[in-house]
Order: sequence, then C-alpha cells, then structure tokens
Amino acid sequence: MFAKGAVSIIEAMSEPSSSDTPPSLDPIASARWAAWPHAASPWLNEEIGRRMEDRLQWIRLQPTSWVDWAPVSGGLQTHAKLGARYPQAQCHVVETSPPREQLARQALQAPLWKRWLQSNALTFGAPTAGSADMLWANMALHNHANPQALLQQWHQLLAVDGFLMFSCLGPDTLRELAEVYQAQGWPPASHAFTDMHDWGDMLVQAGFAEPVMDMERITLTYADADSLLAECRLLGRNLHRARFAGLRGKGWLAQLKAALLALAKPQQDGRLTLTVEVIYGHALKPIPRLKVQSESTVSLQDMRTLLSKK
Repeated sequence: MFAKGAVSIIEAMSEPSSSDTPPSLDPIASARWAAWPHAASPWLNEEIGRRMEDRLQWIRLQPTSWVDWAPVSGGLQTHAKLGARYPQAQCHVVETSPPREQLARQALQAPLWKRWLQSNALTFGAPTAGSADMLWANMALHNHANPQALLQQWHQLLAVDGFLMFSCLGPDTLRELAEVYQAQGWPPASHAFTDMHDWGDMLVQAGFAEPVMDMERITLTYADADSLLAECRLLGRNLHRARFAGLRGKGWLAQLKAALLALAKPQQDGRLTLTVEVIYGHALKPIPRLKVQSESTVSLQDMRTLLSKK
C-alpha cells in the first residue's frame, strides 16, 4: 500500500489478473500482506475504526450476532469498543490467515474460566450463512485481490435485514507520495484505490441494497522524512504490479528523502504531509427476490425467509 524499496521487504512476481481483480493490484503481494503478522493494530486503522464505530449510534438495529472481519489489521481496540456497544451479542471473528488468527486469539480471547461464565463467548471462524445481523470490516477492501467476491461473501454471511459497515482507502490516498515517485520517473508508490461511487455500484452488484457512501480526507504530518517512512512501514505495503522489482539501495533512499523534504510547506512549519482519503460504506441485505428461470437456485435460508414474509 505504501512506499516500496526501503519501506518494504516483500517482493513477488505478478500473476495474470482476472476480470475481477483490481487492474493494478498484485494478488500474490496482496495475499502475503494479508498473512503478515502485526505486533499491534495500526494506529490509523484504530482511529478510522473509532470514527466508524461512532456512526453506529444512528443504526437502530441491535445485532444479536455480528462478524468482526480481520480485527488484527482493522483494530483490536475497535473490537473492544464494539463489544462494549453490543455486550449481549455473539461475535464471530474471521481472520485472513492462521498467524493472524493466533494473534487475535491471544489478544481477544478471555481466560478459560471466564469463558464458562459468558453467555455469548467469542467464536473464531465464520458463522453459518445468513445468520449475522452485522458484518464489520474496517480497512480491508482496498487491499483485497478480489473485492467483488469478498463483498459477495459478506452478503452471504448476513441475515436478511442485516447490515454491512466497512471502511477503505480512496483514490486521493498518498497523493503527495505519488507525485514524488512520478516526478522521479519511478514506478507507482501504491496500487490504485477504488472510487467511492464504484464501491456503491459493486455493493449493488453483490446483492446489497440502500448503499450509503461517505468520504473524508485526513492529513498526516511528520517532522522529517525518517518518521514518515517509519510509519509507512507499519501501515502498509506497495501492492502495485509494476512496483520496483527489488530492494532499493542507500543512494535511492537518500534520493527519496530529499524529494520528500522538497514537499515541506513553510506555512506548516516545514512539516511533511500525507493525505489519506477514507471511504465509509453502509448497506443492507434485502429480502431475496426469486427470479423465475428455466432453472433457479436459492439457498435454504433464503427460501425460509421468502416463505416467512408471505
């Protein structure tokens, strides 16, 4: 997601993309980053999760079962806030790899003696299809190699009238870094991020209804290039297919730092800035509509829902 070369040690050869894969995103690099262990959830993701959690005050539905998708990256502190908001609800934690699931277990699972006293113990793994009232996914979509398939998977896990809450990065993210790389004639600094309106269209294609999209820009400031690059190492990786094919040397790093310092603005006390565009999305799973064809397929849960609404 962020600057490559000195900023990342992950490099991989790209595979041909499918029609569902974002055109600039390397699926191999995406899979490796999804399995990358975190010592702690990135602070920026926690802050975005806090802002998204605050929006739940406007949601009337009180879920009895919900899914926290990839909380190690999305925010372990945010998970605690959600648990406090819905203390009686059953939570299912779904992680992106076994190492990250182990980290989530260590951070979130209560001691064995305490689990016996809890009426709604934490569960690891996806719930039964069509059973969750809410699916929470903070900062997951923009790094996924097949976001349309992921949206459809989330749709399947939700019950009818259940809702999805998600956030992801938008196309203005890292625009300052992109300008530096372009001016130096280097490969892109990150893969391209999807526009808010395109996410709305993809939600509808995945079967969701009434999508509500919102966006804000957050400006991050740094005292120097070293602090900016150190934070980039913690927040993400460059997943672009055409990124540098190998690690960069000390000469390149010095050139990068000099180019970054040239962006410092006097009116900001010479501090460096990075823009982060954050997209928030909310959508409902509607009552399924059975299309009559020569051969039609509908899940048992959807059929029960159709019959119960008659």
